[in-house]
Amino acid sequence: MTSTPSRWHLDDVFVIDSTVHGYNTMPDNHVEGRFKERVAIQLSDTLYAGHSRLIPDGDPKWALSRERFIHAADPQLLGHALFAESQTDVCIYHGTPLYGIYRDGGSPLWVGRAMRERWPERVALYGPVSPWQPDALDVIDRLVEEDRVVGLKFYPMDLVDGEVKSYRLDDPEIAFPLLERAQKLGVKMIATHKAIPQGQVPSEPFAPFDVAGAAVAFPDLTFEVVHGGIAFLEETAWQMQRFPNVTVNLEGSSAYLLQRSPRRFAELLGSLLVWGGEDRIFWSTGCVAHHPRPFIELFWDFQIPDDMCRDYGYPQLTEDMKRCILGLNHARFLGWDVDALRARLASDEFGQRTTLAEPWSGRPDLERAA
Repeated sequence: MTSTPSRWHLDDVFVIDSTVHGYNTMPDNHVEGRFKERVAIQLSDTLYAGHSRLIPDGDPKWALSRERFIHAADPQLLGHALFAESQTDVCIYHGTPLYGIYRDGGSPLWVGRAMRERWPERVALYGPVSPWQPDALDVIDRLVEEDRVVGLKFYPMDLVDGEVKSYRLDDPEIAFPLLERAQKLGVKMIATHKAIPQGQVPSEPFAPFDVAGAAVAFPDLTFEVVHGGIAFLEETAWQMQRFPNVTVNLEGSSAYLLQRSPRRFAELLGSLLVWGGEDRIFWSTGCVAHHPRPFIELFWDFQIPDDMCRDYGYPQLTEDMKRCILGLNHARFLGWDVDALRARLASDEFGQRTTLAEPWSGRPDLERAA
């Protein structure tokens, strides 16, 4: 396909997509059981509905067909969408530990490993951990020592032996041993899925209230509230105000940038900023959930409306703030030297690009949504 020049080159802006998933929602990956229709099938349907409907101006070029989306555990598809088709420089691939819903967890870590092997400077990994794994502590050891993950990914709920089970990050018996092992091994980043329930399950586990207790007990760990602000916005903002080791990841939240709801995004972002979150907000599109390019461009052009700044005390969104949110914040928490990293990125297959490729053009067999 031909390349299209971008109006938003953003050549000097460092962009990290802080959550990337290679979803495997194929029917044969669903775990059998009495909750299959209420959880696995509904979650798969919800993921595709968000992908196919939350697109700029309803333009189908930004969406995959359903058949292609369920096969999205594809390193080439993801890497090309991020680095050839958008302004993303680096991504953090998140494995997901939903082993009671999907046989491989839903976003299998092998996809991230393959991406990192091909583009080692551009891909880092968050490893999936579930306290319901009988060898969970050993899993953390392997993720750190063998997979060289830079963070861990927790989910508050799963199906265990066909039953819905949940836990809290501030549980000293269930969660603290895992956090202690992570801390002992030098892991700094603990990402926890919040705000978005998975299927017809209780909502309570997806509230962020347990993050506060974990943040107090482990001040040397950084807790990353993924999907922060989609729900429980006020509590999320107050946690950022109270705990310097609480951060917010905008996966899913960034979808509010679409033209139909920019004031909703202004409320979300403004609430986080007004309580001191400027240096602890991480950009994400959740690719493959959304194509990254239009959301990066919408964010770069976005401003909090003047009346909301006046009436609610939200700060003006400056270019420096945008640069921090788009990549510099997360890079700082990971201890990355951005200048040195960008110098290395300039020499790989994407480093010399002057135009952006067409959306979802990373595979010749790819078909877009009709």
